[in-house]
Amino acid sequence: QKEIGGKTYRMLAYNGSIPGPPIKVPQGAEVTVNFTNATNMKTLLHSHGVRMDNPFDGSQTTKKEMEPGETFVYKLKFPDAGVYWYHPHVREDYEQELGLYGNFLVVPSDKTYWNPVNREIPLFLDDILIEEGQIRLDKDGADRTLMGRYGNVFLVNGEENYTLQANRGEVVRFYVTNAANARPFRFAIGGAKTKLVGADGGAYERETWTDGVTLGPSERAVVEVLFPSAGSYAIQNKTPDRTYALGTVIVSDDAPVASYAKEFETLRTNAAAVQSVDPYRKHFDRAPDKRLAFTVSMGGQMMQMQGMMGSASAPAAAEALVGKEATADRYGGHMMPNGQMMGNSMMMGTPSPDGIEWEDTNQMMNEMSDADMVKWNIVDQDTGKMNMDIDWSFKRGEPVKIRLFNDPTSMHPMQHPIHFHGQRFLVLDRNGTKETNLVWKDTVLVPAGEYVDILLDVSNPGTWMAHCHIAEHLEAGMMFGFRVE
Repeated sequence: QKEIGGKTYRMLAYNGSIPGPPIKVPQGAEVTVNFTNATNMKTLLHSHGVRMDNPFDGSQTTKKEMEPGETFVYKLKFPDAGVYWYHPHVREDYEQELGLYGNFLVVPSDKTYWNPVNREIPLFLDDILIEEGQIRLDKDGADRTLMGRYGNVFLVNGEENYTLQANRGEVVRFYVTNAANARPFRFAIGGAKTKLVGADGGAYERETWTDGVTLGPSERAVVEVLFPSAGSYAIQNKTPDRTYALGTVIVSDDAPVASYAKEFETLRTNAAAVQSVDPYRKHFDRAPDKRLAFTVSMGGQMMQMQGMMGSASAPAAAEALVGKEATADRYGGHMMPNGQMMGNSMMMGTPSPDGIEWEDTNQMMNEMSDADMVKWNIVDQDTGKMNMDIDWSFKRGEPVKIRLFNDPTSMHPMQHPIHFHGQRFLVLDRNGTKETNLVWKDTVLVPAGEYVDILLDVSNPGTWMAHCHIAEHLEAGMMFGFRVE
């Protein structure tokens, strides 16, 4: 039972809490997780970003979905420092949205890997869609598959209006995870100096100052924040069009602390991160070995609706197809949360200026879409194969350069966070701009109309999955498998 906005909802939890308990693990350790499915749905436990042995990946390529009442023993190895997380891999759009997520914090074996700080705080960013006193989810199947489910209530560590108490002079390291189904966040703490030190799989080569970090679903950031004086500091989602308050850090003078402010002011080069990247630099400038493109296809009512968009009959068509109130006021001139107008044209083929949909800008089309109407595609540009027909095979220890292209001529171009199971990768190039400050990743956000080149470190043998981490896009087919031999 979870209270949100003064009302109690039935949700899902690991060990009775949302988020689930943070599991702190020494780098190099092996941990046994005894897992019981006490829900009334099938599920799996996926340890996201962890380079574990293949049988314990917790995805459909490695294990049959667990029935209610079943148990399984996961034996997980943690070779890499950083922040990882665990979540279901069955109906993520439903189970994860209802609270099934938690962090692994892998403590580096090198004591100097991170800076000295006063505290470490994991933060989960999420949103949830609540209308007329109900959480809008369909247990029978994924809906809102066009854009994914954007919520109207923001949650930090499962709480609306999250509050953290701190002391003047504290330096806090935040491990930030985007657990939303679809929404990208630009995380910031207003009025506080913030240093970006790490991402999915550990530390950046060089620390940098930042006024905000963009995170697609499942991406993580490690930031350090100095709170120099007493007062309130807003935890924010700072999008190009609007800044949302997600919570508050309340800083007091009550308890003096041994501050690490002096160390905080130094932007370090992380020698361990640089050394971990060095063996791969010889592969950076070669041509891509593989090329993937992201598109969408629509059928049935979605095609009919798209054909009607831009005409005077659009509201009537919406009413007929959606089966609920759909007036010109609601859809013909709807004011979006970012303050932009959504007119009758609702152009399906025009990306947003930065290639990222920060809000659900096609609410009518999105609301009526489901996995039968919308199919999201990952296309192998060299063979034409799509989704689970792609049959890549790689040799362990031979890095693979992959170009991820987000087709701007797609019927609905939008960003996609692309996740590879069981491996790590380096982002080398973003739409022609080379990355000069590298960090190990397992998920990368690819804006519409752009490409991203990654170097996949195929170090972990087995049969694995790669997919878009917008949960509804995964349900609508946007995934493929690959083998490392």
